[in-house]
Amino acid sequence: MACAGSTDGGEPERRSLVPLLAVCAGYFMVILDVTIINVAVPVVGRDLSASLTGIQWITDGYTLVFAGFLMTGGALGDRLGNRRVFCSGVVVFTASSAACAFAPSAPFLVAARLVEGLGAALIVPGSLALLQQSYPAPAARARAFGLWGSMAGIAASAGPLLGGLLVSTVGWRWVFLINLPVGVACLVLTLRQVAPSPRQADRALDWPAQCAVVAAVALLTAALNEAGRRGWSDPAVLAGVGLAVLAAVAFVVRERLARSPALPLSLLRSRATSGGATIGLLFNFAFYGMVFTASLDFQHQRGLSALATGAALFPAVAMTMFASVLSGRLSRRTGDRPLVTSGMLLAGLGLAGWAAAGAAPAYPLLVAPMMAAGFGTSFALTGTTATVMGAAPPAYAGAASALFNTTRQIGSATGVALGGSLLATHGDYNAGLRTSMVLGALAYLIAAGIARRCVPAKPDQAAA
Repeated sequence: MACAGSTDGGEPERRSLVPLLAVCAGYFMVILDVTIINVAVPVVGRDLSASLTGIQWITDGYTLVFAGFLMTGGALGDRLGNRRVFCSGVVVFTASSAACAFAPSAPFLVAARLVEGLGAALIVPGSLALLQQSYPAPAARARAFGLWGSMAGIAASAGPLLGGLLVSTVGWRWVFLINLPVGVACLVLTLRQVAPSPRQADRALDWPAQCAVVAAVALLTAALNEAGRRGWSDPAVLAGVGLAVLAAVAFVVRERLARSPALPLSLLRSRATSGGATIGLLFNFAFYGMVFTASLDFQHQRGLSALATGAALFPAVAMTMFASVLSGRLSRRTGDRPLVTSGMLLAGLGLAGWAAAGAAPAYPLLVAPMMAAGFGTSFALTGTTATVMGAAPPAYAGAASALFNTTRQIGSATGVALGGSLLATHGDYNAGLRTSMVLGALAYLIAAGIARRCVPAKPDQAAA
Protein backbone atom coordinates (compact mmCIF):
# COMPACT_ATOMS: atom_id res chain seq x y z
CA MET A 1 0.00 0.00 0.00
CA ALA A 2 1.23 3.51 -0.79
CA CYS A 3 2.05 5.69 2.17
CA ALA A 4 -0.50 8.17 3.43
CA GLY A 5 -0.75 11.19 1.29
CA SER A 6 0.57 9.48 -1.84
CA THR A 7 -1.16 10.03 -5.11
CA ASP A 8 0.46 7.00 -6.72
CA GLY A 9 -0.59 3.40 -7.02
CA GLY A 10 -4.24 4.18 -7.75
CA GLU A 11 -4.91 5.46 -4.24
CA PRO A 12 -8.22 7.33 -4.12
CA GLU A 13 -7.89 11.11 -4.27
CA ARG A 14 -10.09 11.54 -1.21
CA ARG A 15 -7.62 9.59 0.90
CA SER A 16 -4.72 11.64 -0.40
CA LEU A 17 -6.39 14.71 1.08
CA VAL A 18 -6.56 13.33 4.61
CA PRO A 19 -3.01 14.29 5.68
CA LEU A 20 -3.66 17.76 4.29
CA LEU A 21 -6.88 18.11 6.28
CA ALA A 22 -5.23 16.84 9.45
CA VAL A 23 -2.25 19.20 9.26
CA CYS A 24 -4.34 22.21 8.23
CA ALA A 25 -6.76 21.60 11.10
CA GLY A 26 -3.90 21.92 13.56
CA TYR A 27 -2.55 25.04 11.87
CA PHE A 28 -6.01 26.61 11.73
CA MET A 29 -6.45 26.20 15.50
CA VAL A 30 -3.14 27.88 16.19
CA ILE A 31 -3.77 30.96 14.05
CA LEU A 32 -7.42 31.24 15.10
CA ASP A 33 -6.37 31.55 18.74
CA VAL A 34 -4.28 34.62 17.92
CA THR A 35 -7.33 36.68 16.96
CA ILE A 36 -10.45 34.98 18.32
CA ILE A 37 -9.62 36.05 21.88
CA ASN A 38 -9.60 39.78 21.06
CA VAL A 39 -13.36 40.30 21.15
CA ALA A 40 -13.73 38.05 24.20
CA VAL A 41 -11.13 39.78 26.39
CA PRO A 42 -13.42 42.52 27.78
CA VAL A 43 -15.96 39.92 28.88
CA VAL A 44 -13.23 37.66 30.29
CA GLY A 45 -11.79 40.57 32.25
CA ARG A 46 -15.14 41.36 33.85
CA ASP A 47 -15.97 37.72 34.57
CA LEU A 48 -12.60 36.90 36.18
CA SER A 49 -12.00 40.37 37.70
CA ALA A 50 -8.73 40.68 35.77
CA SER A 51 -6.53 43.75 35.96
CA LEU A 52 -5.48 45.64 32.84
CA THR A 53 -2.11 43.89 32.97
CA GLY A 54 -3.83 40.53 33.29
CA ILE A 55 -6.01 41.26 30.27
CA GLN A 56 -2.94 42.19 28.23
CA TRP A 57 -1.17 38.97 29.20
CA ILE A 58 -4.20 36.89 28.22
CA THR A 59 -3.71 38.07 24.65
CA ASP A 60 0.05 38.75 24.48
CA GLY A 61 1.31 35.78 26.52
CA TYR A 62 0.16 33.31 23.89
CA THR A 63 1.78 35.30 21.06
CA LEU A 64 5.08 35.71 22.90
CA VAL A 65 5.53 32.01 23.67
CA PHE A 66 4.29 30.97 20.23
CA ALA A 67 6.73 33.25 18.40
CA GLY A 68 9.62 32.63 20.76
CA PHE A 69 9.60 28.83 20.64
CA LEU A 70 8.99 28.27 16.92
CA MET A 71 12.68 27.63 16.22
CA THR A 72 12.83 25.21 19.16
CA GLY A 73 9.80 23.38 17.79
CA GLY A 74 11.47 23.09 14.39
CA ALA A 75 14.73 21.76 15.89
CA LEU A 76 12.85 19.20 17.98
CA GLY A 77 10.92 18.07 14.92
CA ASP A 78 14.05 17.47 12.89
CA ARG A 79 15.67 15.54 15.76
CA LEU A 80 12.73 13.53 17.12
CA GLY A 81 10.52 13.30 14.04
CA ASN A 82 8.11 15.95 12.84
CA ARG A 83 5.01 13.79 13.22
CA ARG A 84 5.87 12.99 16.83
CA VAL A 85 6.49 16.63 17.74
CA PHE A 86 3.43 17.82 15.78
CA CYS A 87 1.18 15.35 17.63
CA SER A 88 2.75 16.30 20.97
CA GLY A 89 1.98 19.92 20.16
CA VAL A 90 -1.65 19.07 19.36
CA VAL A 91 -2.00 17.27 22.72
CA VAL A 92 -0.46 20.18 24.63
CA PHE A 93 -2.55 22.73 22.74
CA THR A 94 -5.82 20.84 23.20
CA ALA A 95 -5.26 20.13 26.88
CA SER A 96 -4.29 23.73 27.60
CA SER A 97 -7.35 24.95 25.66
CA ALA A 98 -9.50 22.89 28.03
CA ALA A 99 -7.65 24.47 30.97
CA CYS A 100 -8.34 27.92 29.51
CA ALA A 101 -12.02 27.12 29.12
CA PHE A 102 -12.41 26.09 32.75
CA ALA A 103 -10.03 28.70 34.21
CA PRO A 104 -11.28 29.83 37.66
CA SER A 105 -9.14 32.99 37.77
CA ALA A 106 -7.19 35.37 35.56
CA PRO A 107 -3.71 34.13 36.67
CA PHE A 108 -4.75 30.55 35.90
CA LEU A 109 -5.98 31.61 32.45
CA VAL A 110 -2.73 33.47 31.73
CA ALA A 111 -0.67 30.40 32.69
CA ALA A 112 -2.83 28.16 30.51
CA ARG A 113 -2.45 30.56 27.59
CA LEU A 114 1.34 30.41 27.94
CA VAL A 115 1.22 26.61 27.72
CA GLU A 116 -1.16 26.89 24.78
CA GLY A 117 1.43 29.07 23.00
CA LEU A 118 4.05 26.37 23.59
CA GLY A 119 1.78 23.79 21.99
CA ALA A 120 1.30 26.10 19.01
CA ALA A 121 5.07 26.45 18.61
CA LEU A 122 5.37 22.66 18.39
CA ILE A 123 2.57 22.38 15.83
CA VAL A 124 3.46 24.97 13.22
CA PRO A 125 7.03 24.01 12.13
CA GLY A 126 6.04 20.36 11.78
CA SER A 127 2.96 21.21 9.74
CA LEU A 128 4.93 22.32 6.68
CA ALA A 129 7.49 19.53 7.09
CA LEU A 130 4.69 16.93 7.20
CA LEU A 131 3.08 18.35 4.06
CA GLN A 132 6.40 18.21 2.24
CA GLN A 133 6.80 14.60 3.38
CA SER A 134 3.22 13.55 2.54
CA TYR A 135 3.10 15.19 -0.91
CA PRO A 136 6.45 14.60 -2.67
CA ALA A 137 5.03 15.30 -6.14
CA PRO A 138 5.54 19.02 -6.95
CA ALA A 139 1.98 19.62 -8.18
CA ALA A 140 0.37 17.98 -5.14
CA ARG A 141 2.82 19.72 -2.81
CA ALA A 142 2.03 23.12 -4.34
CA ARG A 143 -1.70 22.58 -3.78
CA ALA A 144 -1.06 21.46 -0.20
CA PHE A 145 1.11 24.49 0.55
CA GLY A 146 -1.55 26.72 -0.99
CA LEU A 147 -4.32 25.42 1.25
CA TRP A 148 -2.01 25.52 4.28
CA GLY A 149 -1.25 29.18 3.57
CA SER A 150 -4.89 30.11 3.11
CA MET A 151 -5.65 28.78 6.59
CA ALA A 152 -3.73 31.67 8.13
CA GLY A 153 -5.72 34.39 6.39
CA ILE A 154 -9.03 32.66 6.96
CA ALA A 155 -8.36 31.94 10.63
CA ALA A 156 -6.96 35.39 11.39
CA SER A 157 -9.80 37.23 9.70
CA ALA A 158 -12.57 34.90 10.85
CA GLY A 159 -11.40 35.04 14.47
CA PRO A 160 -13.22 38.26 15.41
CA LEU A 161 -16.39 37.11 13.65
CA LEU A 162 -16.41 33.68 15.29
CA GLY A 163 -15.34 35.11 18.64
CA GLY A 164 -18.10 37.69 18.58
CA LEU A 165 -20.66 35.02 17.68
CA LEU A 166 -19.57 32.67 20.48
CA VAL A 167 -19.32 35.37 23.16
CA SER A 168 -22.74 36.77 22.31
CA THR A 169 -24.46 33.35 22.28
CA VAL A 170 -22.87 30.64 24.43
CA GLY A 171 -20.21 32.58 26.38
CA TRP A 172 -16.48 33.29 26.26
CA ARG A 173 -15.40 29.85 27.48
CA TRP A 174 -16.49 28.38 24.15
CA VAL A 175 -13.76 30.42 22.47
CA PHE A 176 -11.43 27.75 23.91
CA LEU A 177 -13.80 24.76 24.02
CA ILE A 178 -14.15 24.91 20.24
CA ASN A 179 -10.54 23.72 20.00
CA LEU A 180 -11.22 20.41 21.74
CA PRO A 181 -13.08 18.50 18.99
CA VAL A 182 -10.78 19.98 16.33
CA GLY A 183 -7.68 18.96 18.29
CA VAL A 184 -8.91 15.41 18.88
CA ALA A 185 -9.84 14.96 15.21
CA CYS A 186 -6.48 16.40 14.13
CA LEU A 187 -4.57 14.02 16.42
CA VAL A 188 -6.49 10.92 15.32
CA LEU A 189 -6.18 11.71 11.61
CA THR A 190 -2.48 12.50 11.89
CA LEU A 191 -1.65 9.30 13.77
CA ARG A 192 -3.68 7.15 11.37
CA GLN A 193 -3.05 8.80 8.02
CA VAL A 194 0.32 10.57 8.14
CA ALA A 195 3.43 8.39 7.86
CA PRO A 196 6.03 8.54 10.67
CA SER A 197 8.78 11.06 10.01
CA PRO A 198 12.51 10.29 9.83
CA ARG A 199 14.52 11.25 12.90
CA GLN A 200 17.98 12.73 13.25
CA ALA A 201 18.62 11.22 16.67
CA ASP A 202 22.37 11.81 16.44
CA ARG A 203 21.89 15.58 16.15
CA ALA A 204 22.35 17.25 19.51
CA LEU A 205 20.06 20.12 20.43
CA ASP A 206 22.02 23.35 20.57
CA TRP A 207 20.49 24.72 23.75
CA PRO A 208 22.53 27.97 23.93
CA ALA A 209 21.37 28.83 20.41
CA GLN A 210 17.79 27.87 21.24
CA CYS A 211 17.80 30.08 24.33
CA ALA A 212 19.25 32.97 22.32
CA VAL A 213 16.62 32.76 19.58
CA VAL A 214 13.79 32.39 22.12
CA ALA A 215 15.04 35.50 23.88
CA ALA A 216 15.47 37.44 20.63
CA VAL A 217 12.03 36.67 19.22
CA ALA A 218 10.17 36.98 22.52
CA LEU A 219 11.85 40.30 23.37
CA LEU A 220 11.21 41.71 19.90
CA THR A 221 7.57 40.59 19.90
CA ALA A 222 7.03 42.04 23.37
CA ALA A 223 8.64 45.33 22.34
CA LEU A 224 6.46 45.53 19.22
CA ASN A 225 3.32 44.79 21.22
CA GLU A 226 4.20 47.53 23.71
CA ALA A 227 5.09 49.98 20.91
CA GLY A 228 1.46 49.97 19.83
CA ARG A 229 0.42 51.08 23.32
CA ARG A 230 3.37 53.14 24.62
CA GLY A 231 4.85 54.57 21.43
CA TRP A 232 8.12 53.77 19.65
CA SER A 233 10.26 56.13 21.75
CA ASP A 234 9.25 54.60 25.09
CA PRO A 235 12.35 53.41 27.06
CA ALA A 236 10.86 49.95 27.63
CA VAL A 237 10.27 49.53 23.90
CA LEU A 238 13.77 50.70 22.98
CA ALA A 239 15.31 48.46 25.65
CA GLY A 240 13.35 45.47 24.34
CA VAL A 241 14.50 46.05 20.77
CA GLY A 242 18.11 46.53 21.88
CA LEU A 243 18.13 43.35 23.94
CA ALA A 244 16.51 41.45 21.06
CA VAL A 245 19.32 42.60 18.73
CA LEU A 246 21.95 41.47 21.25
CA ALA A 247 20.28 38.08 21.57
CA ALA A 248 20.16 37.73 17.77
CA VAL A 249 23.88 38.53 17.55
CA ALA A 250 24.57 35.93 20.24
CA PHE A 251 22.58 33.39 18.22
CA VAL A 252 24.61 34.03 15.06
CA VAL A 253 27.91 33.81 16.94
CA ARG A 254 26.85 30.57 18.58
CA GLU A 255 25.76 29.05 15.25
CA ARG A 256 29.16 29.84 13.76
CA LEU A 257 30.86 27.88 16.53
CA ALA A 258 28.38 25.03 17.05
CA ARG A 259 29.19 21.53 15.78
CA SER A 260 25.52 20.79 15.18
CA PRO A 261 23.82 24.17 14.64
CA ALA A 262 20.08 24.56 15.13
CA LEU A 263 19.92 26.61 11.93
CA PRO A 264 22.95 26.16 9.65
CA LEU A 265 24.18 29.52 8.42
CA SER A 266 24.37 28.00 4.93
CA LEU A 267 20.56 28.08 4.96
CA LEU A 268 20.57 31.78 5.76
CA ARG A 269 23.13 32.40 3.02
CA SER A 270 20.84 30.69 0.52
CA ARG A 271 19.15 33.34 -1.62
CA ALA A 272 15.94 31.30 -1.79
CA THR A 273 15.73 30.71 1.97
CA SER A 274 16.62 34.20 3.18
CA GLY A 275 14.71 35.88 0.36
CA GLY A 276 11.61 33.77 0.93
CA ALA A 277 11.70 34.44 4.67
CA THR A 278 11.99 38.18 4.02
CA ILE A 279 9.08 38.10 1.60
CA GLY A 280 7.01 36.30 4.27
CA LEU A 281 7.88 39.00 6.80
CA LEU A 282 6.87 41.77 4.40
CA PHE A 283 3.53 40.39 3.25
CA ASN A 284 2.51 39.48 6.78
CA PHE A 285 3.46 43.00 7.86
CA ALA A 286 1.22 44.45 5.15
CA PHE A 287 -1.73 42.05 5.34
CA TYR A 288 -2.14 41.81 9.12
CA GLY A 289 -1.45 45.52 9.48
CA MET A 290 -4.33 46.09 7.07
CA VAL A 291 -6.64 43.67 8.92
CA PHE A 292 -5.84 45.26 12.30
CA THR A 293 -6.25 48.88 11.24
CA ALA A 294 -9.36 48.06 9.21
CA SER A 295 -10.87 46.34 12.26
CA LEU A 296 -10.23 49.44 14.39
CA ASP A 297 -11.65 51.70 11.70
CA PHE A 298 -14.81 49.63 11.29
CA GLN A 299 -15.47 49.38 15.03
CA HIS A 300 -14.26 52.72 16.42
CA GLN A 301 -14.94 55.09 13.53
CA ARG A 302 -17.87 53.46 11.76
CA GLY A 303 -19.55 52.03 14.87
CA LEU A 304 -19.79 48.42 13.73
CA SER A 305 -20.06 45.58 16.23
CA ALA A 306 -17.40 42.86 16.41
CA LEU A 307 -19.71 40.55 14.49
CA ALA A 308 -20.38 43.15 11.78
CA THR A 309 -16.66 43.93 11.59
CA GLY A 310 -15.90 40.29 10.88
CA ALA A 311 -18.50 40.35 8.12
CA ALA A 312 -17.03 43.58 6.72
CA LEU A 313 -13.60 41.92 6.49
CA PHE A 314 -15.03 38.88 4.72
CA PRO A 315 -14.07 40.03 1.18
CA ALA A 316 -10.40 39.75 2.12
CA VAL A 317 -10.96 36.32 3.68
CA ALA A 318 -13.06 34.95 0.82
CA MET A 319 -10.29 35.55 -1.71
CA THR A 320 -7.61 33.65 0.22
CA MET A 321 -9.06 30.19 -0.45
CA PHE A 322 -9.68 30.86 -4.12
CA ALA A 323 -6.21 32.35 -4.63
CA SER A 324 -4.43 29.47 -2.89
CA VAL A 325 -6.18 26.85 -5.02
CA LEU A 326 -5.47 28.78 -8.22
CA SER A 327 -1.79 29.37 -7.39
CA GLY A 328 -1.33 25.71 -6.52
CA ARG A 329 -2.66 24.72 -9.94
CA LEU A 330 -0.65 27.30 -11.86
CA SER A 331 2.72 26.88 -10.17
CA ARG A 332 3.50 23.59 -11.90
CA ARG A 333 3.27 25.28 -15.30
CA THR A 334 4.55 28.77 -14.60
CA GLY A 335 6.96 28.32 -11.71
CA ASP A 336 6.72 30.26 -8.47
CA ARG A 337 8.36 33.55 -9.40
CA PRO A 338 5.55 34.92 -11.63
CA LEU A 339 2.93 34.02 -9.03
CA VAL A 340 4.76 35.58 -6.09
CA THR A 341 5.66 38.72 -8.04
CA SER A 342 2.18 39.26 -9.49
CA GLY A 343 0.54 38.51 -6.13
CA MET A 344 2.64 41.10 -4.35
CA LEU A 345 2.01 43.70 -7.05
CA LEU A 346 -1.75 43.10 -6.95
CA ALA A 347 -1.86 43.30 -3.14
CA GLY A 348 0.24 46.48 -3.21
CA LEU A 349 -2.14 47.98 -5.74
CA GLY A 350 -5.04 47.13 -3.44
CA LEU A 351 -3.64 48.93 -0.41
CA ALA A 352 -2.55 51.87 -2.57
CA GLY A 353 -6.14 52.05 -3.81
CA TRP A 354 -7.39 52.19 -0.22
CA ALA A 355 -4.99 55.05 0.54
CA ALA A 356 -6.06 56.90 -2.61
CA ALA A 357 -9.78 56.55 -1.81
CA GLY A 358 -9.59 59.63 0.41
CA ALA A 359 -10.58 60.34 4.00
CA ALA A 360 -13.32 58.11 5.43
CA PRO A 361 -14.30 56.48 2.10
CA ALA A 362 -17.61 54.64 1.83
CA TYR A 363 -17.36 50.93 2.56
CA PRO A 364 -18.17 49.81 -1.03
CA LEU A 365 -14.99 51.60 -2.19
CA LEU A 366 -12.94 49.42 0.18
CA VAL A 367 -14.22 46.04 -1.00
CA ALA A 368 -11.97 45.84 -4.07
CA PRO A 369 -8.80 46.89 -2.16
CA MET A 370 -9.46 44.28 0.53
CA MET A 371 -10.12 41.60 -2.10
CA ALA A 372 -6.89 42.52 -3.90
CA ALA A 373 -4.85 42.34 -0.68
CA GLY A 374 -6.36 39.01 0.35
CA PHE A 375 -6.02 37.47 -3.11
CA GLY A 376 -2.49 38.76 -3.74
CA THR A 377 -1.14 37.67 -0.35
CA SER A 378 -2.53 34.15 -0.60
CA PHE A 379 -1.56 33.90 -4.28
CA ALA A 380 2.07 34.64 -3.35
CA LEU A 381 2.19 32.57 -0.18
CA THR A 382 2.11 29.22 -1.98
CA GLY A 383 5.18 29.98 -4.07
CA THR A 384 7.04 31.61 -1.18
CA THR A 385 6.44 28.58 1.02
CA ALA A 386 7.59 26.22 -1.74
CA THR A 387 10.72 28.34 -2.27
CA VAL A 388 11.78 28.22 1.38
CA MET A 389 10.98 24.55 1.89
CA GLY A 390 12.47 23.50 -1.45
CA ALA A 391 15.80 25.14 -0.63
CA ALA A 392 16.20 23.26 2.67
CA PRO A 393 17.71 19.77 2.97
CA PRO A 394 15.13 17.22 4.21
CA ALA A 395 17.04 16.88 7.48
CA TYR A 396 16.39 20.58 8.18
CA ALA A 397 12.78 20.80 6.98
CA GLY A 398 11.56 21.64 10.49
CA ALA A 399 14.19 24.34 10.94
CA ALA A 400 13.34 25.92 7.57
CA SER A 401 9.63 25.87 8.39
CA ALA A 402 10.34 27.42 11.79
CA LEU A 403 12.48 30.17 10.24
CA PHE A 404 9.76 31.01 7.70
CA ASN A 405 7.00 31.11 10.30
CA THR A 406 9.11 33.07 12.78
CA THR A 407 9.77 35.83 10.26
CA ARG A 408 6.09 35.89 9.33
CA GLN A 409 5.12 36.19 13.01
CA ILE A 410 7.55 39.09 13.42
CA GLY A 411 6.05 40.72 10.33
CA SER A 412 2.53 40.39 11.74
CA ALA A 413 3.55 41.84 15.11
CA THR A 414 5.34 44.74 13.43
CA GLY A 415 2.41 45.51 11.15
CA VAL A 416 -0.06 45.52 14.04
CA ALA A 417 2.22 47.59 16.29
CA LEU A 418 2.99 50.18 13.63
CA GLY A 419 -0.64 50.41 12.55
CA GLY A 420 -1.76 50.92 16.13
CA SER A 421 0.89 53.58 16.69
CA LEU A 422 -0.07 55.50 13.56
CA LEU A 423 -3.73 55.56 14.54
CA ALA A 424 -2.97 56.53 18.15
CA THR A 425 -0.31 59.20 17.61
CA HIS A 426 -1.21 60.75 14.25
CA GLY A 427 -3.04 64.04 14.58
CA ASP A 428 -5.62 63.01 11.97
CA TYR A 429 -7.06 59.50 12.45
CA ASN A 430 -7.92 59.09 8.77
CA ALA A 431 -4.48 60.31 7.75
CA GLY A 432 -2.92 57.75 10.10
CA LEU A 433 -5.01 55.00 8.54
CA ARG A 434 -4.02 56.03 5.02
CA THR A 435 -0.35 56.21 6.03
CA SER A 436 -0.60 52.66 7.34
CA MET A 437 -2.02 51.51 4.00
CA VAL A 438 0.74 53.32 2.08
CA LEU A 439 3.41 51.57 4.17
CA GLY A 440 1.70 48.24 3.56
CA ALA A 441 1.66 48.91 -0.19
CA LEU A 442 5.38 49.73 -0.10
CA ALA A 443 6.08 46.48 1.77
CA TYR A 444 4.27 44.54 -0.94
CA LEU A 445 6.26 46.31 -3.66
CA ILE A 446 9.56 45.59 -1.93
CA ALA A 447 8.51 41.94 -1.60
CA ALA A 448 7.79 41.85 -5.34
CA GLY A 449 11.29 43.16 -6.05
CA ILE A 450 12.87 40.54 -3.77
CA ALA A 451 10.82 37.81 -5.46
CA ARG A 452 12.29 38.78 -8.83
CA ARG A 453 15.76 37.96 -7.47
CA CYS A 454 15.18 35.14 -5.00
CA VAL A 455 12.24 33.00 -6.10
CA PRO A 456 13.10 30.32 -8.71
CA ALA A 457 11.92 31.15 -12.22
CA LYS A 458 10.97 27.62 -13.23
CA PRO A 459 9.19 24.69 -11.56
CA ASP A 460 11.43 22.29 -9.66
CA GLN A 461 11.87 19.57 -12.25
CA ALA A 462 14.32 17.69 -10.05
CA ALA A 463 11.60 16.91 -7.54
CA ALA A 464 9.29 15.45 -10.15
